[in-house]
Amino acid sequence: MQALYEGKAKRLWATEDPQVLRMEFKNDATAFNGEKKAQFENKGRLNNTISTLIYGQLERAGIPTHFVKQIDDTNVLVKKVEIVMVEVIVRNVSAGSYCKRTGQPEGQTFSQPIIEFSLKSDELGDPLVNDDYIRELKLATPEEMAFLRASALRVNDFLSALFAQAGLRLIDFKLEFGRLASDPSVIVLADEISPDGCRLWDIATGEKMDKDRFRRDLGGVMEAYEEVLKRLQELS
Repeated sequence: MQALYEGKAKRLWATEDPQVLRMEFKNDATAFNGEKKAQFENKGRLNNTISTLIYGQLERAGIPTHFVKQIDDTNVLVKKVEIVMVEVIVRNVSAGSYCKRTGQPEGQTFSQPIIEFSLKSDELGDPLVNDDYIRELKLATPEEMAFLRASALRVNDFLSALFAQAGLRLIDFKLEFGRLASDPSVIVLADEISPDGCRLWDIATGEKMDKDRFRRDLGGVMEAYEEVLKRLQELS
């Protein structure tokens, strides 16, 4: 069977239920819009397990997601959605592209979270866009954008507290949302939440525990992911 969709880190497959897809986590790692590539054994398993744990907690907290259930080490069932082609980035501390754009040093805590929107387009390099761009590109309505912003802040509050309990500081992260195929008026959190899309620093040491270890050739990539999973599982 051919995958319905294949991205840099996941594949989507059809199931017997037209409203449910199988999402497979791959061992591939990419950075800088796919310019840097590698494979890590167990990466798919780790990201799947971390994301499943987090999405389960979000669902219990009343935050709707596409998650249905985990079916094995690297696969989950998810509700079929039409992805909103806008990535939502939440920043709590200066890092990454924020520092490149502003010239500010890494590690400055913001007075309140910064919300950014980027066009979901590898070809264009995921450029930053604002509400006016999104409206004119007909990617989302003003009402939907207000929902995305509010939802992202709600997820940020939840994740910041969750990771803090695990001794981790949530620096920034990326979210994707989708309209349910069964009811396009309903938008839910989609994709994944893992160290691939979150910057996480150890509270005690400041050590980076996320994909920056791959981006910056720091080594110990999977060891950091394993530690994140271990700490989250200890909270359960």
